[in-house]
Amino acid sequence: MQGFNKYYPPDYDPDKHQSLNAYRGKHALGDRARKLDKGILITRFELPFNIWCGTCNNHIGMGVRYNAEKKKVGAYYSTPIYSFRCKCHLCDGWFEIQTDPKNTRYVVVSGARQKDEDWDPQENGGFAIHDTEGKAGPADPLAALEKTTEAQNHVTKVQIPRMEALQGVSDHYNNDPYTLSSMVRKRFRAEKKIEAQKRADDDTIKGKYGLPEELQLVEDDAEAKHQARDEWARARMDYEAERNSKRPRLSIPSSSTSQSRPKLDPVSSLKARILDNTRRSSTLASKRKPPDRRVLLK
Repeated sequence: MQGFNKYYPPDYDPDKHQSLNAYRGKHALGDRARKLDKGILITRFELPFNIWCGTCNNHIGMGVRYNAEKKKVGAYYSTPIYSFRCKCHLCDGWFEIQTDPKNTRYVVVSGARQKDEDWDPQENGGFAIHDTEGKAGPADPLAALEKTTEAQNHVTKVQIPRMEALQGVSDHYNNDPYTLSSMVRKRFRAEKKIEAQKRADDDTIKGKYGLPEELQLVEDDAEAKHQARDEWARARMDYEAERNSKRPRLSIPSSSTSQSRPKLDPVSSLKARILDNTRRSSTLASKRKPPDRRVLLK
């Protein structure tokens, strides 16, 4: 049993035993390290592809997990090659899978066979991909030297001056960070006060004229004033035109009638008006009913 609790026996000596696992004769990994003296560690392994068991010939799907015996069997340069030996859960057979660092894949070594799921374009109605360019010819040493010279010139004339300019800009902005930070914070405070004053003015205008709160007021500048003045003038003209169209129009005599009447001087016009009034008065007097005699006798 591993010593996960805080109980230390009376005969426990930290200088002698170093740890509770050493005192009890157990490994820190527990039962997983029962074959550690042989270089084998029990670990959880998940199948990276579909396989058929070589003993029972049953299909085992990708993703099935086993308690595999992991050990190092070699190395590819500095990368170790590990072997995972698993026992089939459908029979008593064992199969082994190893890592392949060279091709970055897993390979089945023994006890099973991998399901071939590589896509072949010729089998699926496609066309195989071949190298049409062929092998490149031998490299020209003079061309390689010319490219190297061009690269060095580019570094000397373009990249180094550019790096120096960037370094100068960086030194300029990072030479005194406290002063730059103070300037930025001062400008931010000034802009914040202006925004607060503008927001207060907008709220005052909205409250005065009963405007909705979500209405965004434009900034009061010369262009906005000019545009508002033009809009007001156009609306005024439309209003005047609509009001004039609703007024009653007087009938104006035609030019033919005015031309048919003779033009009279003021004296003749006055005489004509007097005669016309006299004629109307006599006509009204003749049409008036005479008084009753009985009324007169009384």
